[in-house]
Amino acid sequence: MGLFIVFEGGEGSGKSTQVKRLAGRLNDGSREIISTFEPGGTSLGEQLRKVLIRPRDIPLDPGAELFLFGAARAQLTREVLLPALKRGATVVCDRFAASSVA
Repeated sequence: MGLFIVFEGGEGSGKSTQVKRLAGRLNDGSREIISTFEPGGTSLGEQLRKVLIRPRDIPLDPGAELFLFGAARAQLTREVLLPALKRGATVVCDRFAASSVA
């Protein structure tokens, strides 16, 4: 099994920067490093991201928003995370489940 590292935090807190820095430092050629983010990281996730990061003048029910994040996370888990971890890769992710709880 691989290693799953997640950076959580508010908008503009530097998560993406830290993901890039850590992935770069870990990438010494001895292991596979995957950097990803949510919502996104898959074709479906990218489409859902566009809906979630929409102009605020389009109302979205909070429950619907939660389900869209969940759908993007499920797809990322199935398509990217589990296969990578089963291969023994290290996955560095910008956001995951704690973001929904917060």
